[in-house]
Amino acid sequence: MKDNVKHVFFDLDHTLWDFDKNSGLTFKKIFELNNIDVVLNEFLKVYEPINLDYWKLYREERISKADLRYGRLKDAFNAIKVDVDDTTINHLSVSYIEHLTTFNHLFEGTIEILNYLRGKYQLHIITNGFEEAQERKLRNSAIKHYFKTITNSEMVGVKKPNPKIFNFALDIANANAEESIMIGDSLEADIEGAQRVGMDTIFFNCRNQTLSIPYKTINELIEIKTFL
Repeated sequence: MKDNVKHVFFDLDHTLWDFDKNSGLTFKKIFELNNIDVVLNEFLKVYEPINLDYWKLYREERISKADLRYGRLKDAFNAIKVDVDDTTINHLSVSYIEHLTTFNHLFEGTIEILNYLRGKYQLHIITNGFEEAQERKLRNSAIKHYFKTITNSEMVGVKKPNPKIFNFALDIANANAEESIMIGDSLEADIEGAQRVGMDTIFFNCRNQTLSIPYKTINELIEIKTFL
């Protein structure tokens, strides 16, 4: 790793904040509250890849926030052949966002690696998540104080991997790309996006993907110590 790194930028969901675990607990809660009779594990098995596909469409500006929130639920219920009316789906989509940040499990090693890094580097967040939800996630999981700046896509008007969001984050951090590194779980949004503006990267391979390009890669957050 280059000795001149001064700024470490993290993605939030699927990188520090354990989205799938917290999301699963949220669905369990809202299904119980709304008397939705589904087998939770069957629902989550189809929902999680559908959600990732919808986020890709959202990143690419092909759907709106409302489309994402409705469509991922509608498609998941259809996939398990459970009939849920639109009024209920819209209610569930709101309830999901309201309850999501009441669960705040972090990936193993998050606090340890943040404590390790903060004495050596300035730490920052760049996230495509919705502003109101991301703020609550950081606050409720008690990690917001580690980060000097927090950039989300709604502030900038574009989403990762658009270069504008990385340049915006670098500007408010008063950082140069050449002295910065991005750590995230999405090859497209985090790694390729950051590299396009000249940042170094570390890929958090939390889904054990097979890589065609040999990016700097970790499977556990604590492995960041081998690079920084």
